[in-house]
Amino acid sequence: MSSTSPIDFTPAPKAAPATRRVLAQAGLELRLLLRNGEQLLLTLVIPVLLLVGFSTVPLVDLGTASRVDFLAPGVLALATMSTAFTGQAIGTGFERRYGVLKRLGATPLSRLGLLAAKTLAVLAVQVLQAAVICAVALALGWSPQGGLVGALSAALLMVLATAAFSALALLMAGTLRAEATLAAANLVYVVLLGLGGVVFPVDRFPAALLPLVEALPITALSTGLRTVLAEGAALPLGPVLVLLAWAAVGAVLAGRFFRWE
Repeated sequence: MSSTSPIDFTPAPKAAPATRRVLAQAGLELRLLLRNGEQLLLTLVIPVLLLVGFSTVPLVDLGTASRVDFLAPGVLALATMSTAFTGQAIGTGFERRYGVLKRLGATPLSRLGLLAAKTLAVLAVQVLQAAVICAVALALGWSPQGGLVGALSAALLMVLATAAFSALALLMAGTLRAEATLAAANLVYVVLLGLGGVVFPVDRFPAALLPLVEALPITALSTGLRTVLAEGAALPLGPVLVLLAWAAVGAVLAGRFFRWE
């Protein structure tokens, strides 16, 4: 009689690879974003209304022949901030309040893994945002410049801005109470809408205030997008460096101070 060796069924539990953990969390975050009507209002409806309103009604003197050519890049920047910062900060703040993040903290997902997952989910939503906003702008007579190179440069700027805004959103949501995050995120949204060159040129500000305004991430994004899409120029180094700096500092601070509960 032949003998067979016993089969070893000893379990060997271990965490999934980091990439798989991040992608799984990103898929969950994306589904939650698309199911949230308030988020879609903030991230899509309001930017489209601003684009249509300021393009068709001369509420502000933009000093340009085509209003929509000036406004479309700024509204793309606003939509990026709406999704990556405002909506994400508020949503994450209440996830922390209700104990969702506490449960995530008991999993192998790290703080930087959560940041990466939320950033990936936001980027997926922004593809939809950009498609809708660009379609509306084209219908209003927008004539983007720069061709394929300009489009790729704009995409790079939006990715960098998303990383910066996501890091800042998690920093705020991970350190403040949910109610404070709600108030602060909306306040920042309104302030940056006014200061960030979204609906009127930043050179209208006093000279003493310009260095501060130009250092804001929303200003860097709107200026950069306007440079490549309205002027057809090469990717500007200044806005890229500003966005990289905000992304790096925000990620370090979020990784250091973010609290799961």
